[in-house]
Amino acid sequence: MRTVLNLMTDFHDHSRFDALVETVVADIGEALSAAIAARGQAVLAVSGGTTPLAVYRQLSCYPLDWGLVTIVLVDERWVEPGLKGSNESVVRSAMLKNAASLARFIGLKTPHGHPKAAEDAVNERLQILSRPLDVVVLGMGSDGHTASWFPHADGLDFALNENAPMAVAITAERSQITGPFTERMTLSRAALKGARLTVMLLKGQDKRDTWVRAVNPGPVEEMPVRALLNDPAIDVIVHWAPDDETGAPT
Repeated sequence: MRTVLNLMTDFHDHSRFDALVETVVADIGEALSAAIAARGQAVLAVSGGTTPLAVYRQLSCYPLDWGLVTIVLVDERWVEPGLKGSNESVVRSAMLKNAASLARFIGLKTPHGHPKAAEDAVNERLQILSRPLDVVVLGMGSDGHTASWFPHADGLDFALNENAPMAVAITAERSQITGPFTERMTLSRAALKGARLTVMLLKGQDKRDTWVRAVNPGPVEEMPVRALLNDPAIDVIVHWAPDDETGAPT
């Protein structure tokens, strides 16, 4: 049984969600600009879900040379772009517009019938990415998953292995959180190591309660986000804000 011993995190408590968005957009924009200045390019890995959409919309207008930025998904449900559940569709709609329309985008879905058969093809696709990644945007589910590292999922151990490739197939146990989308492709823990800026966005009391459980010792298999929070090679900056616009606890 693996347990969390040392948390590699920095927690920021915002009174309003719009304050969270403003802070995170500025931090990401500055990190991407610094990467371009230092190396002539930048890599931004983004998650799906509803919480980061406001960040993506504002970030799409951030003034930098987006033609030198590559955006890659952190994880993807095994559905075609344009269909319900596609992270690619959500990210393209929210972010691949305005100034950011010039960015290169790399999705994780292929024509293969299931993600395990697509691992080699996806990892070949990701070989163009410079590493370590410059910016990674993550979320966390109320079940303690992040990326597509779901509790007790088939493929979870491989996804968390230090020697895993960048992308790993996952088959999650069906739950209210996964819905019918149990087959996934996800970046591995190894892919996130050394990222220059890793932010986790949390919204609402439910996510705060989940965070409290996650930072306490317990099996990684039950709350896989613990693997991330306890990795000394991944420094996570957590941003939390309440659900409502007034900032009152919910």
